[in-house]
Amino acid sequence: MKPSLASAASADISESELDYVASCNLPMPWATFRLHAFVEPGTGKEHVAITLGDVASGEPVLSRIHSECLTGDALFSLRCDCGPQLEAALQMIAQEGRGALFYLRQEGRGIGLVNKIRAYQLQDAGADTVEANEQLGFKADQRNYKLCLPMLQHLGISALRLMTNNPRKITALEQLGLKVVERVPLIVTRNPHNERYLTTKAIKLGHLF
Repeated sequence: MKPSLASAASADISESELDYVASCNLPMPWATFRLHAFVEPGTGKEHVAITLGDVASGEPVLSRIHSECLTGDALFSLRCDCGPQLEAALQMIAQEGRGALFYLRQEGRGIGLVNKIRAYQLQDAGADTVEANEQLGFKADQRNYKLCLPMLQHLGISALRLMTNNPRKITALEQLGLKVVERVPLIVTRNPHNERYLTTKAIKLGHLF
């Protein structure tokens, strides 16, 4: 039997609000993972979970909740630390032999790809990452972690050892009824292009580096 999440969280979003579609093997340089596809019925938006080993054993699972970043994850942008964090998290899971990464389609901290590019344009003109979002009429962080609940339920995961530098992410997950037993730092190399971005996240968003 799969472990259940807290009733308050389960009442907020049910598994039917994010449909499981299919799974397949996903060979990577570090291990062969399993790729699990989910779809939001209302929007058609697709999300995936990447797992390794037995994640439904009841033991806390080394996990990463990673929001989509096309520029960083696929286009090798140096403006952020997203791509290196994604790779580092997968490598850490491979070294552990067990874990899960949830890849949520929440580009640009939830504002979407085109708006993220608009925000980058404002940053090129002098705004920081928080100011740019706010100038576009958005919150500094628009992400919704409720999406994780049906994915975790489907995979039978009840407790996380979360790879993150963002304490607010842990708070948001715990408010949904999720159990985060440990924060695992995920530190990657800075560069001249993302130095201000990372400093702003530390000062204004409470990230720990």
